[in-house]
Amino acid sequence: MMISEEQIIAGCIAGKRHERNMLYKKYASKMHGVCLRYTINKAEAEDILMEGFMKIYSNIKTFRNDGSFEGWLKRIIINTAITHYRKNNKYHFIDIEQIELSEMEDSQEENDIEEMQFSKEEMLNVIQQLPEGYKMVFNLFVFENYSHKEIAEMLEISENTSKTQLLKARKWLRNKLQDLSIKKFAMLKL
Repeated sequence: MMISEEQIIAGCIAGKRHERNMLYKKYASKMHGVCLRYTINKAEAEDILMEGFMKIYSNIKTFRNDGSFEGWLKRIIINTAITHYRKNNKYHFIDIEQIELSEMEDSQEENDIEEMQFSKEEMLNVIQQLPEGYKMVFNLFVFENYSHKEIAEMLEISENTSKTQLLKARKWLRNKLQDLSIKKFAMLKL
């Protein structure tokens, strides 16, 4: 017998272990993927995932069906990742008001990267290597579609800092992906 999402939510609100397990099994893999983008290793991602699910279980009664349940879960997981970094002071933002024009212009190198093919694992690995401040802003802007204003409010930074961090993250990623591309090309020649 198939149990509906509404029944799972109702069971979680009632504190039923079976429904909590069902909820976890249904969403853990996808939410773990979200956590991996905000961390440097699987163990840290798993810690954030577990902490996030504890918050989900304790706050599930506040879900109001205003949007998708999965979106609600994802927001809790992302907020848990942000809180995790605040608690551990793992991110440092560089507030640069003046950005060199050359950094803002599209380059041929960026167009070349767009033509390269990278696996999901390769991309995740490179994103995980981003410096912490860059990674946080990059993930929130690119994957979660938050505006710079929203990111600034969430992370308690200025909008300019958010924009700078995104610009620096893209430049950093471009360099790492170029290095990876060169290595892949060299391996093909062997």
